[in-house]
Amino acid sequence: MTVNDEVGSDNHSGVHPDILKAIETVNAGYSVAYGDDKCTNRTVKKFKEHFGKDIDVFFVGNGTAANILGIKAITNSFNSIFCAETAHLNVHECCGPEKFTGCKLTVVPTLDGKLTVDLLKPYIFGFCDPHMAQPKVISITQSTEYGTVYNPNEIKNLSDFAHSKKMLLHMDGARLCNAAASLNVDLAAITRDAGVDVLSFGGTKNGMMFGDAVVFFDKNLSKNFEFIRKQGMHLTSKMRFISAQFEALLSNDLWHKNAKHANNMAQFLCNELKDVPQVKITQKVQVNAVFASLPKKFITELQKKYAFHVFNEQTSEVRWMCSFNTSKKDVMNFVKAIKAVVS
Repeated sequence: MTVNDEVGSDNHSGVHPDILKAIETVNAGYSVAYGDDKCTNRTVKKFKEHFGKDIDVFFVGNGTAANILGIKAITNSFNSIFCAETAHLNVHECCGPEKFTGCKLTVVPTLDGKLTVDLLKPYIFGFCDPHMAQPKVISITQSTEYGTVYNPNEIKNLSDFAHSKKMLLHMDGARLCNAAASLNVDLAAITRDAGVDVLSFGGTKNGMMFGDAVVFFDKNLSKNFEFIRKQGMHLTSKMRFISAQFEALLSNDLWHKNAKHANNMAQFLCNELKDVPQVKITQKVQVNAVFASLPKKFITELQKKYAFHVFNEQTSEVRWMCSFNTSKKDVMNFVKAIKAVVS
């Protein structure tokens, strides 16, 4: 039996045709390497249209590199970084943040993946004490690993708190486009305008083949990043193949179209499951993720047909994802499979 991968993750999908075309376009002829090409220069300008003229932006190969190298640029090895206990930074980066930054990673329990000032306060102390790690970075994920979304005011509250402590706010924006589409705001509204200092901006989950960007909203923070990126093994020689994808994603509203469609398909899936008594939706469906709990015996049976993650073994909570090319037919086939298993 062939296992379907539609709901496993939004990076199980293919590449959007417009992005494939952009890759093909820059594949013609020869080009200067290491980001000195015309396409990369155009793409940097495109980023500035969306995020502000005085940013610095650098391209890397993947999201783990964007997170770790972006944070490494703004920390010393005696610092501490604070994130939700469910954060990708904590759970799915194989101790990379600790290894490559030398920092202490302090995790904060949350109900929905979202940090708040009140949740953080008990953990942030020890300033100027030479015996203790020095608090430096608060890292949030937008949208969160639970598919929940920070609104601009919530991010501003966190950035104001961080800055009042002479700390910095980092955002893991692997699904930033989905969050912005959910809130119906532009990309700057939940990054630059809300006080984010460093952004890891991903496109792989929204129709790109590979590549991430590290965006600094204060150029003083990025002054050594060229060396950090090289030392961190993510200075790509044929960088135009990353930048061309971002140029396409940030043109003609493609980022928004892809993300909105994925979000809509997740909401459609949620609505179709409301009348299935064995399935309980556990988190707000705000982006392209549906979190649900159902008896373990049904999970095991369903995974014979569909690949997806069990997010919490103790509560039998699973995660089902939609992507830019998920169709209503895909959703209905999955719902049919669920109903067949639980009946």
